Amino acid sequence: MLLLSLAYHSLKNRLLTTVLTVLSIALSVALLIGVENVRVGARESFSNTISQTDLIVGARGGSLQLLLYAVFHIGSATNNLSYSSYEHWKNHPAVRWTIPYSLGDSHRGFRVVGTDKNFYEHYRYRRDKSIRFSAGRAPESVFDAAIGSDVAQKLGYQVGQKVTITHGLGGMIEHNTKPFTIVGIIDRTATPVDRSVYIPLEGISAVHVDWQDGAPPMPGEEIAADKITKEQLKVENITAFLVRFKTRLAVLQLQRNINEYADEPLSAVIPGVVLAELWATIGYAEDALRVVTFFVLIVGLLGMLVSLYTSLNERRREMAIFRALGAGPAKIISLLVFESAILSFLGCVLGLGIVYGLSFALQPVVERQFGLYLPIQAPTPTSLMYLGGVMIAGILIGFVPAWKAYRNTLSDGLSVRL
Repeated sequence: MLLLSLAYHSLKNRLLTTVLTVLSIALSVALLIGVENVRVGARESFSNTISQTDLIVGARGGSLQLLLYAVFHIGSATNNLSYSSYEHWKNHPAVRWTIPYSLGDSHRGFRVVGTDKNFYEHYRYRRDKSIRFSAGRAPESVFDAAIGSDVAQKLGYQVGQKVTITHGLGGMIEHNTKPFTIVGIIDRTATPVDRSVYIPLEGISAVHVDWQDGAPPMPGEEIAADKITKEQLKVENITAFLVRFKTRLAVLQLQRNINEYADEPLSAVIPGVVLAELWATIGYAEDALRVVTFFVLIVGLLGMLVSLYTSLNERRREMAIFRALGAGPAKIISLLVFESAILSFLGCVLGLGIVYGLSFALQPVVERQFGLYLPIQAPTPTSLMYLGGVMIAGILIGFVPAWKAYRNTLSDGLSVRL
């Protein structure tokens, strides 16, 4: 306790240097732990975008591409699948529910997704959270639409407002004669749902009902929206669909059956498996970011070493007096190692405080601006390992100035050099 008290008062006596050293370590620790928290949070946010879904099914193609356009609405499908194939698997006795998606159109930069009531009833994210409405209700009629919270906020839309959709992504052809009425605004989910416009599957068919061979009708030949009824429309194709089985034991068998479906080439992927492929793809970027943060931490620890080492010239008489009073080399070394340990500990504590303080302050901003939900939780085992590594490195660094102090002779320390 005496050495600890001496170390504390010694650091207090050099308050400015101590504060700067602790702050340097704290910022390094904050960056290291912050990057780890963002990495883990980003993975959880991506993984929790879709929950309680056993398979994603689409036209034959790459599994990662299927996941990206069906769940995250990134990219485009190479092909559609027939609605008859969808109905075949929808009515399979092992299937509990399905959610169809029809993609391709957009509205002012936001994806338009055709789906049915199953999306609002069965879609789950962040483990067991369901779709809720901050205003209005789910679409029912052909020209009803529900919009995500980001769409409502950025475009200033309200329930009851009419909107038109654009053919394709960023296309120039608008379905002006067939506007949709916003009947619901989906509560914030921090998923791609927030950045999407949802309409019935029949709505996708309705806006293209008067198209011929992929070309829009001539001006004046369009079929007005008020002349289109749900009974007149037939859904022929969809982009993909989500599947939930009655038992998890059926997943692998049904995945094989869907992949070998003779009537149409289909791909069925397990979301968790494909997400693992995604992490493997972007793992190099995570490693590069982690290396950068480690170098920043090393710079912070070296700053502590320089601070302790250079302070020895000012403390040579202090060390000599300690030795003259009977303090052996072990006590001198212990004193400087204690100082190093205190600096490392304070740096770790302050660094954690910075990380969690910024997390509480910036979590709503990050979720609102980037759609990324970063959970605030206890330090992960990896973070604790990093903190332990910082403490051990700080203690080991303390032995460098301690060894230098040990080698200073008593006569050298007591002599005054002018």
